[in-house]
Amino acid sequence: MHSLNPIKRDLILALAVSALVFVCALVWGRPFVGTSGHMAAPALQSEPHAAIFLGTIERSGAEFVLREASGRTYRLDNAQPAQAYEGKAVQVAGLLDAGAAMIHVEQIAPAA
Repeated sequence: MHSLNPIKRDLILALAVSALVFVCALVWGRPFVGTSGHMAAPALQSEPHAAIFLGTIERSGAEFVLREASGRTYRLDNAQPAQAYEGKAVQVAGLLDAGAAMIHVEQIAPAA
């Protein structure tokens, strides 16, 4: 059996590695490779949408965050109303910017 010359061997190896990287990028998805349908959904998720969030106000450094029962935290863009509720269960009405994990606070009230 004859062996491949070094150039052919290197070319085949490079193509195999490139194909592997491409397949991994497709499986991994965004941010590496995106199709028009795949890119549209994450873009919509990062746009703010209004909602009511339930949780506890906590201090995180100089900021205040809302910690939900699931453990997920959201930064609050307005610390002024949040200060009064530190450590308390609240309902936060506002716009969620999922990309930044931040709630643009419209209103904070004690949880019912």
